[in-house]
Order: sequence, then structure tokens, then C-alpha cells
Amino acid sequence: MNDHELFETYKEQVYRLCYYMMQNRSDAEDMCQEVFVKAILTDRSQVREIKAWLLRIASNECSSVLRRRKHGWTKEMSAYLRSRPLSSNPVEDSYDQRETKVEFYKLYRMLPDKVRMVFTLRYVNELTVPEISKVINVPEGTVKSRLNRGLKLLQNKAASQVKEMVGNESTL
Repeated sequence: MNDHELFETYKEQVYRLCYYMMQNRSDAEDMCQEVFVKAILTDRSQVREIKAWLLRIASNECSSVLRRRKHGWTKEMSAYLRSRPLSSNPVEDSYDQRETKVEFYKLYRMLPDKVRMVFTLRYVNELTVPEISKVINVPEGTVKSRLNRGLKLLQNKAASQVKEMVGNESTL
């Protein structure tokens, strides 16, 4: 597979992973570019599973940047959410849907990096547990436990937010 075919075949999947990891279009584009530069400059003759290999590079690149930014993450995400353009069709994208999306992103950001990575690969890139295992180079059992842990964390955080909202409404 030549460089152009590699890019055309996997650009959307790599970008999607980068976008969900970085939560920012321009960062995702930068990460995607880094991934393909590394992939093009590397000898791929020994790579058996190109997709898993590319997604591993993407996850490592994103994780590196996120680790370096750990302290500034909240400010960056907040600015990103405020700067996103609102839908031009209020019927299709109501206030409630936007609010739900923002709340989900807040919960999603609270997940530990390793759990968030597995969630992104599973639910955004639609990889199977064995594929995720190959991408992040951990046993399948670890992938399953991270998925399970993430679901429990999201459920607990969502439930506590609902209780908080109900408590606030009752004091009005």
C-alpha cells in the first residue's frame, strides 16, 4: 500500500480517534498529521495490521499531548465548548440536546485517560475488544475491565448529577 492509499484508507478513522481524544478539531487535525507523517516515514513492511498500528500511533500521540497539558485541560475544553458554533436549525438541535451533549462531554472528560481511550476506540471507532487490545497493546481482559469501569464511573457520576439537580430544584 503506497502512502496516498494509506492516508485515503485510514484518514477518517485516525481523525475520529484523535478528535475524541483531543476534543478539539484543530488539535485532532494536528495529531492526525503527526500520525501520518510518522507512518509514512516508517518502514511498514513488517506491520501486519495497518489499522491497529495507525490507531496505536494515534493513541500514543494524543496521550503524550494530553499528559503534557494535564493541568490546562479544563480551561481548554471549556473554551472549546463555548466556541463551538450552534446549529443553524433550532428544531433539529434543540437546547436540551445541546445541554445533554455538553453534560456528556463533561462526564466523558472526567474518565481516566486509559478508560477514555478504550471508550473512544470501542464506541467511536467501533473496534472490537480484540482489536482494541492490539491497538493499545494490553490483554483483552484489561480492555473489558476498562470498559466496565468506565460504564460504572459514568453511571455513578450521572446519578450524582441527577441527585444534585433534583436537590437544587427542591430548594427553589
